[in-house]
Amino acid sequence: MQTGETAVEPYVLCETDSRGVARITLNRPRQFNALSEEMLAALQAELDAIATNPHVRVVVLAGAGKAFCAGHDLKQMLAHPDQHYYEDLFARCSQMMLTIQRMPQPVIARVHGIATAAGCQLVAMCDLAVASSEAKFAVSGINVGLFCSTPSVALSRNIGRKAAFEMLVTGEFIDAETAHHLGLVNRVAPPDQLDATIEQLVGAILAKPAESIAIGKSLFYRQIELPMAEAYQLAGQTMACNMMEPCAQEGVTAFVEKRPPAWASSER
Repeated sequence: MQTGETAVEPYVLCETDSRGVARITLNRPRQFNALSEEMLAALQAELDAIATNPHVRVVVLAGAGKAFCAGHDLKQMLAHPDQHYYEDLFARCSQMMLTIQRMPQPVIARVHGIATAAGCQLVAMCDLAVASSEAKFAVSGINVGLFCSTPSVALSRNIGRKAAFEMLVTGEFIDAETAHHLGLVNRVAPPDQLDATIEQLVGAILAKPAESIAIGKSLFYRQIELPMAEAYQLAGQTMACNMMEPCAQEGVTAFVEKRPPAWASSER
């Protein structure tokens, strides 16, 4: 880099520890981690790489600075007043959101500050979410005349319909305790205990076989959209396949023999 040049910060930071815990950090703190085209592309690339990495067991998704994520980059959107541009942008955002659910590793949202519009959608699409007690959530597009249609897909699959619709048509914020009550987040912690609370979830997941976690995550999202009878059929087939896995054979044997399971270092 030549003298006088400014280093370009990556849009997304990612580091993986020795346990296989990957931490992805949205890295546009001055823009409250708004999901620009570049941010979406960077996040998609990291998720794709992690999804095929057998050494990664759990993903923690966080935001740099004062906020988790403020949704789409409205300034960038306003600079491209073209329907085809918008359709492509929302399609790429939807693909990124779906990648979170389709990847085999559990993804935990670490939420602080605000999570608004597509940022709230991101929380809803993560498998688990832990929020700071100071966090706030909203699907606030309606405040600028833009109904949060794509966030509504994730939100309505996390919380009750009437609560979701109220958030969508009012654009009003809810606090972390309300988000917990509604089912949008799993746990709420004081700001100074947020990481410790996430670590409890991470530890619980790492103590289980990665193979079974991956099988279960895939089944969970597939069955939830099916009619009851089809869901049971798929679940039964999945359990039969899972039972043939060495980790299940060892776990059940250990239970019968009243001893801890001797699972190998669990990689998919």
